[in-house]
Amino acid sequence: MANFNDMNNLPKRKAKDINLKELFFVIKRRFWLIIVITVITTGLGAYYNHSHSNNTPLYQTSSRIFIGANTETRNTLQVIIKDSTVLDEVVKELGLPQSAEALFDQITVESVDNTQVVSISVIDSDPNRAAEIANKTAKVFIDGIPKIIPKIMDIKDVWFLSEAKVKLTPINQSQNQTKLVLIALIAGVGIGIGLIFLLDSLDDSIRSNHEVEEILGLPVLGRVSKMHKKNLKKKNIKQFELEVRGDTIGYK
Repeated sequence: MANFNDMNNLPKRKAKDINLKELFFVIKRRFWLIIVITVITTGLGAYYNHSHSNNTPLYQTSSRIFIGANTETRNTLQVIIKDSTVLDEVVKELGLPQSAEALFDQITVESVDNTQVVSISVIDSDPNRAAEIANKTAKVFIDGIPKIIPKIMDIKDVWFLSEAKVKLTPINQSQNQTKLVLIALIAGVGIGIGLIFLLDSLDDSIRSNHEVEEILGLPVLGRVSKMHKKNLKKKNIKQFELEVRGDTIGYK
């Protein structure tokens, strides 16, 4: 009989050659790792989104007016649109809870693509109120133009071009948040698969006849099936029942 010390003289095991079928079983054997890691990374991504996002949704909309004037005059009028004299009237007519100073920070006035069209954009936590503020600001400004025209003589015309529409999509809940969770999920799957292959490459246990033949250089004549403790216990009980009858009989 060969000495077990001779096992040291056996040829070293070659690097694993994994085909698609073996690759599938490698992943299947430790698939729980992918599930656990994916749940952890996705959970962390969702938590990061929740902790770094503004819980109050904000809505933005804009009205447009036409100002027939040169660039310098138009820029001056854009400043006047956000002046306290205009915003105080807007707050008064709409009965807004905020002051004119607070409203100033909610409004953005700018020329559209360097044209004579001016956009009055408003951000608010209420989409309907945002549209009301944008439209009322434009109206109050246009109604106040007659008081300004005598002082600024090169204004040809000013009129309301388009009203602000109610927009129900929050501007602070972007697709980037959804993308981050998706990236975390994909990263979890990738890390899980990578860890499975790493553990498999470090695992030297023999699992197939092919690996035995590769290491020993001898054909495999048979295999011993796995014995479960539950089955062995049942077999011992049956053997005991046969013996207590008085005679010992063979049992297979």
